[in-house]
Amino acid sequence: MDGALFTSMLFATVVAGTPLVIVALGLLVSERAGVLNLGAEGMMAMGAVAAFAATHASGSPWLGVLAGMGAGLAVALVFAFLALTLQANQVAAGLAVAIFGVGLSAFVGKPFESVALPAVPPIRIPFIADIPLIGEALYNQQALVYFSWALFWAVLWFLARSRAGLVLRAVGEAPAAAHAIGHPVIRIRYLAVLFGGAMAGIGGAFLSVFYTPMWAEGLVAGRGWIALALVVFATWRPLRVLVGAYLFGGVMITQLFIQGSGLQLDFPAQFLSSLPYWATIVVLVIISRNPNTIRLNSPASLGKPYRPDA
Repeated sequence: MDGALFTSMLFATVVAGTPLVIVALGLLVSERAGVLNLGAEGMMAMGAVAAFAATHASGSPWLGVLAGMGAGLAVALVFAFLALTLQANQVAAGLAVAIFGVGLSAFVGKPFESVALPAVPPIRIPFIADIPLIGEALYNQQALVYFSWALFWAVLWFLARSRAGLVLRAVGEAPAAAHAIGHPVIRIRYLAVLFGGAMAGIGGAFLSVFYTPMWAEGLVAGRGWIALALVVFATWRPLRVLVGAYLFGGVMITQLFIQGSGLQLDFPAQFLSSLPYWATIVVLVIISRNPNTIRLNSPASLGKPYRPDA
């Protein structure tokens, strides 16, 4: 592999993994608080269409990102109300929100299907971007790529070093004990879910405004589900989320490079397109073989409803 091809593949891998990093870190915070949010796909879809519509109307991609974040927050608020206030089953509520978000985004986005946005120029960091092989791939990127790195460090510090992060983890491990010493469990879980929804909205905005500046039904293409699997794959650790997201991004990009190379393949091209989802299934099967691996960092109250005593 020559240097130019390596740089191109590394660049594309980072870009493809960025929405997974953002969404999975948001879900990680939500799950560490004990809330299983299966609605990420719908939140991403609503964030993508809202961001595209706002960018198209205003001409500003940053207003689009804010609109996408707002749409993700709104859908997350619906899920939080169902799962935390009404004490609905979190799995059923999350699936309902995912289906609702994907369907509503397809309906709302119909007028924008033949519209394209101007490409957003990347931000090149002087001097560092001149490093051979990796400089141009890592430091001549979109602003949200740099945001995803900052988000990773912020989440890592928050969960490991801050008092608020310790409280959030306590709520996820033993909500009754956290409530007994005076922590507002439901409020903390609401904030965690809303944060996850906001990140899902930003992830969707990245897809429709920065990654492929267009809107099409099915644009999210299962990335919300991959982000959910990624949190389990990472055993609820931020560093593993980052590495796993880029591994999945690399799988996505590899199949595109193979298809674009003109190689004569002995199997259908659709098999290559399914590689990211096959990789997700294989990883989950491998992890599930050892239940102790899943329980290693899994919050004890994950997915379990909690209602404080009156």
